[in-house]
Amino acid sequence: MTHPFDPELEARLLRYAAIDSQSNANSPSSPSTEIQFGMLQLLKQELEEMGATEVTLTDYGTVLATIPGTAEGPTIGFLAHVDTAPQFNATGVKPRVIKGYNGGAITYPDAPDLVLSPEEFPYLAEKQGEDIITASGLTLLGADDKAGVAILMTAARRLLSDPSIPHGPIRLAFTPDEEIGRGVASALPKDLAADFAYTFDGGAVGEIEYESFSADIAHVTVTGVSIHPGWAKDKLVNAIHLASKIVDTLPHVTLTPETTSGREGFIHATDMTGGSSEMKLTFILRDFERDGLAAKGDLLRKVCEAVQAGEPRAKITCEITPQYRNMRYWLENDMTPVELARSAARAHGIEPISVPIRGGTDGSRLTEMGVPTPNIFTGMQNIHGPLEWISVQDMRRATEVCLTLVEQAAKG
Repeated sequence: MTHPFDPELEARLLRYAAIDSQSNANSPSSPSTEIQFGMLQLLKQELEEMGATEVTLTDYGTVLATIPGTAEGPTIGFLAHVDTAPQFNATGVKPRVIKGYNGGAITYPDAPDLVLSPEEFPYLAEKQGEDIITASGLTLLGADDKAGVAILMTAARRLLSDPSIPHGPIRLAFTPDEEIGRGVASALPKDLAADFAYTFDGGAVGEIEYESFSADIAHVTVTGVSIHPGWAKDKLVNAIHLASKIVDTLPHVTLTPETTSGREGFIHATDMTGGSSEMKLTFILRDFERDGLAAKGDLLRKVCEAVQAGEPRAKITCEITPQYRNMRYWLENDMTPVELARSAARAHGIEPISVPIRGGTDGSRLTEMGVPTPNIFTGMQNIHGPLEWISVQDMRRATEVCLTLVEQAAKG
């Protein structure tokens, strides 16, 4: 028998995923891409139609709305982000539903050689009989975080249509640019006006996370000496060679994303652009602890200084900028929001899992800015690539946890 939430969650994710809303780290605007307004305007309209109050699209590109309380209780914020990751093609997403998944390998209509197998991804094997949503093989799906959007919109509609459910005031926020670390504007904590909040931006059922990476971004510029190559003897300084030397000098068998796991941090070269006269490199630095993050920044600076010392005619600069910090530093002082989410999960027979996020969320910044914001599962899997998928029933479980959480908070 189909659960009443399943058709709505499925329809919402299919509708939202088909809208291109990819962010762009190289754009200075906010939101970083104009196309994100397609999702933002749609959500604003849908919230107004379902009866939410104080529905606003802010000048920093966040949709805010209120679900008025029906009982005494704390003001709780719920957040999801509308942008999709820049790491893979997100234009022309064609989401599809595999009803009653049979437990075998899943193939893709637009990429015949692509295979999603339960042998390679054991969590998929647990979803036999459920309804699986994927893209068509040429794009990511965008369940990160349009699954979170669908979950919160479904929960909002239920709360607004059934005032008999006891809950305190609820504030919704749908943010842009989370994938590029710019989802939380300086005005958001005050505008959200929540005692505490939750992002719905997690993976497997049961994940309730209160630890994230601490993160910095580094921009390295290598300026060489340009001259006609025919007369370059003892004069030309090739910026490409020096930039390559920086990358090659950094650790390769340790301290890279592909060689680390668990609580290990890394230095990740994400971009290298330019030419023989000037090169620009971007690195992201990640660690769960402040001293580990600082050590990675120091290592990058020392490598740049060493390459600079070997070629004094060049100019090499290294600028490191903070992005976000491990939310654990603040949440461990008051675990009430985490324990409330765990209690709501257990009410549905779900055993909470709290593992460190090898990444960050809008909650990382919000927590640092004074609004405690742990992260709750949506069911999304294999994000940021063509093998991304999600179970409709996992989304339903997240929706149920959301509704139970607000009821339990109202009961104290």
